[in-house]
Amino acid sequence: MESSEEDDDFPSIESITPQSKIDSLHQSHTEKGIRKLCCELLDLKDAVENLCGNMQTKYLAFLSNMSAESIIKKGIHSFLISEEAREMQHESIELRKHISAQGILVQDLMTGVSRELEEWNKSGGEPYEAKQDSKSDELKDLIPNEVDANSIFLENIDVLLAEHKVEEALDALDSEEKNSLELKNSDLLSADESSYKAAFLRRKVILEDQLVEIAEQPSISVVELKKTLCALIKLGKGPLAHQLLLKFYGSRIQKNIEVFIPSCSFCPRTYPATLSKIVFSIISHTRKESGLIFGDDPVYTNRIVQWAEWEIEAFVRMIKENAPISETVSALRAASVCVQASLNYCLALESQGLKLSKLVLVLLHPFIEEVLELNFRRARKVVLGSVEPEEIIPFSPRFASLLSTITPSPDSVLVNSGIRFMSIVEDILEQLTPLTVLHFGGNILSRIGHLFDKYMDSLIKALPGPSDDDNITELKDVVPFRAETDSEQLSILGIAFTIMDELLPNAVVTVWKQLNGCQDSNDGTGENMKSSPSTNALKEWKRQIQHSYDKLRDHFCRQYVLAFIYSREGKTRLNAQIYFNGNGDILHHWDSDPLPSLPFQALFSKLQQLATVAGDVLLGKEKIQKNLLARLTETVLMWLSDEQEFWDVFEDDSGPLEPLGLQQLILDMHFTVEIARFAGYPSRHVHQIASAIIARAIRAFSSEGMVSNNALPEDEWFVDAAKLAINKLLLGAEGSEASEIDEDDLLHHDDDVISDSDDTVSSLSSEESFESFVSASMGDLDSPSDLTDPES
Repeated sequence: MESSEEDDDFPSIESITPQSKIDSLHQSHTEKGIRKLCCELLDLKDAVENLCGNMQTKYLAFLSNMSAESIIKKGIHSFLISEEAREMQHESIELRKHISAQGILVQDLMTGVSRELEEWNKSGGEPYEAKQDSKSDELKDLIPNEVDANSIFLENIDVLLAEHKVEEALDALDSEEKNSLELKNSDLLSADESSYKAAFLRRKVILEDQLVEIAEQPSISVVELKKTLCALIKLGKGPLAHQLLLKFYGSRIQKNIEVFIPSCSFCPRTYPATLSKIVFSIISHTRKESGLIFGDDPVYTNRIVQWAEWEIEAFVRMIKENAPISETVSALRAASVCVQASLNYCLALESQGLKLSKLVLVLLHPFIEEVLELNFRRARKVVLGSVEPEEIIPFSPRFASLLSTITPSPDSVLVNSGIRFMSIVEDILEQLTPLTVLHFGGNILSRIGHLFDKYMDSLIKALPGPSDDDNITELKDVVPFRAETDSEQLSILGIAFTIMDELLPNAVVTVWKQLNGCQDSNDGTGENMKSSPSTNALKEWKRQIQHSYDKLRDHFCRQYVLAFIYSREGKTRLNAQIYFNGNGDILHHWDSDPLPSLPFQALFSKLQQLATVAGDVLLGKEKIQKNLLARLTETVLMWLSDEQEFWDVFEDDSGPLEPLGLQQLILDMHFTVEIARFAGYPSRHVHQIASAIIARAIRAFSSEGMVSNNALPEDEWFVDAAKLAINKLLLGAEGSEASEIDEDDLLHHDDDVISDSDDTVSSLSSEESFESFVSASMGDLDSPSDLTDPES
């Protein structure tokens, strides 16, 4: 009985659990708990990171999927959502800090547990040492890398980046990069081989993205932009920072232009100046800021040049899109202002190392050409009277006062046409700026000359007789007036000469004087001075308009002479028959003072009449009077020289040629030359043509054997005879026209006057003869003032 009781009080030894089993059991429970705790902490950390990373992405996707209308309607809700997002972000930061703290606690726990296990293993014996070492190593492998110093640093960087403390994050990254031995030694390894380096670089990329996001904010200030760009430079992202700088100022140009464009219609002539200021001032400021932030690196300077060129191209497109209609003077003024303002700003930019003048001129050249072409095309239509001007053309009283003195009626169509021409030319010239004249002056001069030439064509249409320019279609039906009388025809020449010689050159030179100040001050466009209108270009232009006027004058002279020649009949008709011996009525009176043939006497009278009319119409314009009378004299001789029908009579051996006919022809030529000299408009060309006619006539008579040695008088005899003939005609024409004088009283024949001189050829082309002609004393003749109408 006792033994059984003892058995109940003391159970069998086999039922007692060994201490090793107890230790193993507790140890396994501890390891499982720690494992579970570590896994939960890691899962929690991944969940928080995923939440933070996906929150903004999902929010942006949510906004992008919303329509514009729903965004407007739910703006308040979006604001609330953004506030909640900020609160969630703040909570995630706090949770991250909590996780970091828990990680430190886990590290302390693991360290303490490991230390206790080591002590317990030492007290429990050696059999468990190897096993505990292997388990301790396994536990250490389970401890994440983030629990060391590098992990703590990266955690701190993550917190700074999450809080958008970019300056602090940048300083921390920069300090770590300079001081970390692992980062320095990992330079020889790739990012994949160095996990810490890879994590470090990922955070630099995150910081870079945040800085770019800050720099691209539309509302960022210049100060904040500079700080952001300097931070990017510190990260080693200089090119990216420079690109953001150009993008910032490019967007500023675009914004300023968009604000100004609606007001362009209110200032159509001056808006290019404001646009130029917007574009070029920001380009200049960008260049300065780039130099301050990035220095004078040629790479960055070249990028600014490329960016500036792109902005200027956009600027020129904007000018064209908002310009007035190209054929208006407003468009011409706008284009000129654009050239002036742009090139002035380019001059200022050259001091900063940006040479953009050539680019500006190349881009603006087609635009200026188009505006000039359409403006002068419009001017041509207005001048020719085919269209009425759409814009009011200011008429200058100065033009009216000068032109109205030429015609009897100040309100005549002729005067109005001259005033209209000068007014529209002056209106165009007033739109030009100095730099426009400098670079496009040659083109403008050429167009003005062409316009004047078209105006001369229209005046030619007003003169009687066929025109050589009937193929000009635009002038065929546009003949606003007709000049029938000598006075009206001379008025046309007077109007054209006044415009050509006075009004037009003065208007052009007034504008061209602006170049003096432009050239005295270095305008930075010296490379393009070759295209500027120099003094030589102006001289060439004056020759061009002189040629156009000469076309009008020559047409008048040709028609006037032809009318004079072919309108006469009988003995005053100029033809070859008057020089033949058979025409005895003409040649039977030759005495000591012979007279020229009747046609040339009639020519002398006609020129007297025209000179009288010219003196009244072209009062005070002696230059044009002498020029016109000289050209008329030349035209007579040119017609005689070129009239093949006249010379065929001498050269076909069909007519009875006699020496007296040749003498009469030579006298007529000398008489014509002396008319020009007597009237005060001697011409070398007249002298040369007369000499050529005499030489040809002598050859024709010599071929017939009509001219022998000593058959012709000396040249001096013909010169004296011509002078005496002028005196006789002036005295005899006091009561009648030369053409109405009886032929028997005008022509005298005297065989004794034929000289026995040794000279066989009489020619005015010899030097002695020409000198005697030019230097002949006017005292031998009456004063040129006596060249008046016989009836006056």
